[in-house]
Amino acid sequence: MCGNTKIGVFDSGIGGATVLKEIIKILPNQEYIYYSDSKNNPYGDKTDREILEICDKITKYLLKEKCTIIVIACNTASAKSVNFLREKYKNIPFIAIEPAYKMVYDYAYEDPTLIMATKGTMESEKFNLLYEKYNNNKTYLLPCVGLADIIENGDDKEIKKYLNDNIKKYKGIVKNVVLGCTHYPLIQKQIKEVLGDVNFFNGAEKVAEHLKKTMEKNGNALNKTQTIKFIDSQGLESKKQRFYEIIEEKNC
Repeated sequence: MCGNTKIGVFDSGIGGATVLKEIIKILPNQEYIYYSDSKNNPYGDKTDREILEICDKITKYLLKEKCTIIVIACNTASAKSVNFLREKYKNIPFIAIEPAYKMVYDYAYEDPTLIMATKGTMESEKFNLLYEKYNNNKTYLLPCVGLADIIENGDDKEIKKYLNDNIKKYKGIVKNVVLGCTHYPLIQKQIKEVLGDVNFFNGAEKVAEHLKKTMEKNGNALNKTQTIKFIDSQGLESKKQRFYEIIEEKNC
């Protein structure tokens, strides 16, 4: 695959902006299309069939927009749909995020760890294979039902209440927190306020590195300028505004 590259990135909302930020750090001058599927958010509550249909529809849209590589910036969508999409669209590279549990195995194996993810991600075969392979037997699994939706809505009071109700019990117990949903890095500061001085792991940086290696392997040309087009499935201007705020923030 040669010539100009157009990179499609999609998520169930604006959480995938945390992935795009990492991509831009090492691939700044590229043409990006970001698809925020707020219409179907959250994915974690949907059936496997629904997720496949949704991801297939978004892929078709991004291909129509002439995307040459697609990044699935949603852990649930990646876990449930990437094999299906790779089989159906054999000529398109799909870069899929996954919970960064292997990073704990590599860098902090001895430390107690909390994995925060959606119910859909934790129930997926892909996640369970990952967990069984790298389990340090000091890991707590927390399916954060509804948290991504609260973050998407940006309600600070609800976020604080949710964290106090659900993760405060792990304070002083865990040293690592795996952020298994791309929305969760947006509330990293709030999580730290509840749990104290913990180390965070998420898969965004590895996705960026994988994307760069794939582009180099495929002979994709590097563009000279950066463009970022944002699309929301409901056409919400509020989502667009928050997306660009996240992208422009020095720290998220």
